[in-house]
Amino acid sequence: MAVLVAVALVVAGCGGSADRATGGGGDGRVTGTVTVFAAASLTESFTRIGKDFEAANPGSRVTLNVAGSSALANQIIQGAPADVFASAAPANMTTVTEAGNADGTPSIFARNQLVIAVPRGNPKAVAGLADLTSPGVKVALCASQVPCGAAARTALDAAGVALTPVTLERDVKGALAKVKLGEVDAALVYRTDTRAASADVTGVEFPESARAVNDYPIVALKDAPNPNGARAFVAYVRSAPAQAVLTEAGFQAP
Repeated sequence: MAVLVAVALVVAGCGGSADRATGGGGDGRVTGTVTVFAAASLTESFTRIGKDFEAANPGSRVTLNVAGSSALANQIIQGAPADVFASAAPANMTTVTEAGNADGTPSIFARNQLVIAVPRGNPKAVAGLADLTSPGVKVALCASQVPCGAAARTALDAAGVALTPVTLERDVKGALAKVKLGEVDAALVYRTDTRAASADVTGVEFPESARAVNDYPIVALKDAPNPNGARAFVAYVRSAPAQAVLTEAGFQAP
């Protein structure tokens, strides 16, 4: 199940498509649309951060395109117009930088750790990775090219657990959705995702997740339609207010 969502965050008074701007005038103001390609696990946090950025920069508008980091990296390389890329792992960022699409050096702005997502009440009594191989337990994982999938394989290898999932999803929200819909009994997803979906799922911590912590890099893009906005957004994500949002969501400090 692919998750590809465009979220437009609009401040009252912002214009429409005609506001696709250069990012402001000589007074240093940031205006116009800032298009941010962000890993699916950043959906909730970046939605809030985008609104806060707009409030701090009247006349700006943040549009999010959220999906698996590998899919976003491919879109950028193929020429999709974007100002900022925020990845859930350095490997996908490297794909973008090696293709010459980054404006400057990416910086790590957060870290994330895996948990086992199970339905509320944990009906299968899952306590660790070994329980995922019990008879009748259906598990969803992210595909290996997606950061949550690569991290899951690292954790499973560290635990010596050989697991065959019933489905491989294109991003972490797809894996989590399988649990929420009752189609699987568990999924390996990020701690932040279970926190955001706490009404429906529970996150089971497991020690091997410490071997598979993902660094999240962010960078402004070389061909950004709004270069001033791109640089300003990257700086804002690293600011204290945005870092507080990420910490509240369950991300770890870089």
